[in-house]
Amino acid sequence: MSTRRRSTALIGDDNTVVVGGKRLTWRTLHKLPQLPSPAAVLVDNGADALAALRHHAVHGTELLVATETRVDELMREELGESGFAIVLPDGTVTPAKLKRVEESGRAWLLTSGSTGRPKRIGHTLESLTTVTADQPPRTWLLPYSPGTYAWWQVVTLSLTQADQGLVVVEPHELEDWPAIATEHGVTAASGTPTFWRQAIYRDADALGAVPLEQLTLGGEPVDQAILDQLREIFPKARISWIYASSEVGASIVVHDGKAGFPKAWLDREPRPDRPVLSVEGDELVIRSPHHGAGLVGAVRTGDRVEYDGDRVLITGRLDSDEINVGGSKVSAGVVRNVLMGHPGVSWARVFARKAPLVGRMVAAEVVPNRSLGPITDADLVQWCSTRLPDYGVPRRIKFLDEIPQKETLKSDV
Repeated sequence: MSTRRRSTALIGDDNTVVVGGKRLTWRTLHKLPQLPSPAAVLVDNGADALAALRHHAVHGTELLVATETRVDELMREELGESGFAIVLPDGTVTPAKLKRVEESGRAWLLTSGSTGRPKRIGHTLESLTTVTADQPPRTWLLPYSPGTYAWWQVVTLSLTQADQGLVVVEPHELEDWPAIATEHGVTAASGTPTFWRQAIYRDADALGAVPLEQLTLGGEPVDQAILDQLREIFPKARISWIYASSEVGASIVVHDGKAGFPKAWLDREPRPDRPVLSVEGDELVIRSPHHGAGLVGAVRTGDRVEYDGDRVLITGRLDSDEINVGGSKVSAGVVRNVLMGHPGVSWARVFARKAPLVGRMVAAEVVPNRSLGPITDADLVQWCSTRLPDYGVPRRIKFLDEIPQKETLKSDV
């Protein structure tokens, strides 16, 4: 095990960390029994994930950390053959099948796997620490799955900045996170749009009681409806949208409360600290100073964009966003935004469904806003008919009782 100390200053080592109801600091977190390097540390709770991260930060080991449920047997085999020892939540260590020299300071992330099997992307603590300017004192909610890019963003902020506390929320606590956040004085929270929609859907009054000064959304397309709902609940808070991924890092940050980003940001003059955004065809392309190891130059994101006046909207994945209805093409993201604009809709997913004659038709799953009374599929068809071309109007609408959410806090919209 390496004993080298990293050059990265752990300025936040005495910041408060609340895990499992216990109030600790980064410095007083428990130590894991043994951590070889390289290691894939598979965890079943947030406290062990933070302990693994701090060990990596102090000793400069090579680390992949993820929840046990995200790494199946096949991936464990692949990691072993790539030189990783596998550390299970009970401390059991399976030695690597390939012995190699560690890449000192390398942190590995797994992508969300929304387009297939998760991929392994290499970073360093420095490349993951994208917030470097001094921050006002805050206590951050940490709802993200350990080892995801969004999780690293929040924990590196807390570990490298003074007065940035953390309150960890475990998966089984997600339904009650506003109460936990209020109890521990959380003033900042980052989550996917699905995460925020669920919080409003379950109990908007409980959400409004959290003294939030900073709200951040990312990880999924963001529509104007969810931004407006959050603004209504938190009229004085700063609301930010961040486009980030394991591959290109945090590349777009918007604070103006409008969906998308300004069109004027496309193809700006390159600067060492600023990603260059461009559109090729209808795909977002990014040249980023925060990209993962081995990625150079322009990275095709696979995300589809559309223009709306002076804004660029990200509507969804290229391979699933466009629906061809008898030769006429419509964006599933645009249809979803129209549905989400209906006051009786809390969540919507739009997709293609096979249909005779036209080959495909637009279909949707919807979670109604239960505080506003019942709505029917006829109500939504009429709403969409006045805002979309006829071929873009959903012809099949299924109502769900709950907003679906995966471990990554996303819902495959």
